[in-house]
Amino acid sequence: MDQKFRQEKDSMGPVEVPEDAYYGASTKRAVGNFIDSGLKMPNTFIHTLALIKKNAARTNHELGLLDAGLSDAIIKAANEVMQGEFDDQFVVDVFQTGSGTSTNMNMNEVISSRANEFITGEKGGKIPVHPNDHVNLGQSSNDVIPSTLHVSALNMINRLLIPSLKKLRLSLSQKALEFKKIGKLGRTHLQDAVPMTLGDEFSGYARQIELGIKRIDAAGENISELALGGTAVGSGMNTHPEFASKVIKRISEELKLSFREAENHFEAQGAQDASVEMSGVLKTVAVGMFKIANDIRWLGSGPRSGIGEIILPSLQPGSSIMPGKINPIIPESVMQVTAQIIGNDAAITLGGLSGNFELNTMLPLMAYNLLQSIELLASGADLFAEKCISGIQPDDEKCRQGLEKSLAVVTYLVPEIGYDKAAEIAYRAHTTGQNIKEVILERGLLTENELKKILNF
Repeated sequence: MDQKFRQEKDSMGPVEVPEDAYYGASTKRAVGNFIDSGLKMPNTFIHTLALIKKNAARTNHELGLLDAGLSDAIIKAANEVMQGEFDDQFVVDVFQTGSGTSTNMNMNEVISSRANEFITGEKGGKIPVHPNDHVNLGQSSNDVIPSTLHVSALNMINRLLIPSLKKLRLSLSQKALEFKKIGKLGRTHLQDAVPMTLGDEFSGYARQIELGIKRIDAAGENISELALGGTAVGSGMNTHPEFASKVIKRISEELKLSFREAENHFEAQGAQDASVEMSGVLKTVAVGMFKIANDIRWLGSGPRSGIGEIILPSLQPGSSIMPGKINPIIPESVMQVTAQIIGNDAAITLGGLSGNFELNTMLPLMAYNLLQSIELLASGADLFAEKCISGIQPDDEKCRQGLEKSLAVVTYLVPEIGYDKAAEIAYRAHTTGQNIKEVILERGLLTENELKKILNF
């Protein structure tokens, strides 16, 4: 059946829009002008933008700038958008105008269209609710889009990421406690080093995640500043002087987070340093998580010819050709997640470089990648804790054998026999295939009781 259209107008003239669409002319032009990458702004970004529009309408009514009937209709429509009822109406590609104006207008048109439907029974048009004059009142894409990025990022960090990282830290800490008496060899340069415990190793991993949480919290202080109120270039033209502070207070109360108006709106719109900083912190945490996942992959390698000091949970067959093979699928999945976050950071860094004069012109790209990084890191941490770390078991015998065969334990004897003699002992053990204890006892340098006291195993 042929699709039906209705006519919408913007400043450039009439545009044919699908009859069942809630968006209007500006959105339709954007769809035709940009590539169709299949990437759209994340739903969390769209819902947050609707949150700002809702509280803008409330504030404009409070300030006497917007009729109660229009305000109520906008609020009702924005609430529906926030609940995901119109997700399919946000059709503009991520790779669009650098200010995100097309996404802002997509939102203005959808809310306006739905508000008009409440009032008149028909979607679309600009009467009585106008997308620019009413939904966008006191705003510009240039301050609303970066504000939406900051609000959605901090909300996701507090709602998803921090709880997931705390879960991972707790899981690693529990394993550190559980493994605290299991002796094993440390490794430096991928070679045997002096003894430690498996608990020591896992305590280092837990501390990495703990420090990552602290870094994210610190960066969150800067991302809590919002550009709202700066309008076009940061001067606040065409907005009420109390508009931004009142809207931001409402957003803070609704999300139970602390946001504040930017101290300098020219900085807040001309640069996106807070987003670049947060991305860098997420990359740092991702790098740490990669290290932990890769270590665990190696520590669990085997089962017969690898390191095999820990036993990873068996979750699924690992090979289409080798029966009985089990692979470290969760660490490998986590490593790929962290690699994506590192790549996202590179894109965000390039986006941050595009703060030209009074506006950054890669806002959609930065928003898409930053929010994806937050979501990926949260999901990866949750998966890692639940399906890998919590189920790890030690192989006590493999750890003990490693200690007994190691040449590096000779380091403990240096205070007793000196460095040169210890090196000679290590060389002798290596060439004969003996262990350090056997060579020491063979040469009568120490008694078995003295050795046991020094080596403690």
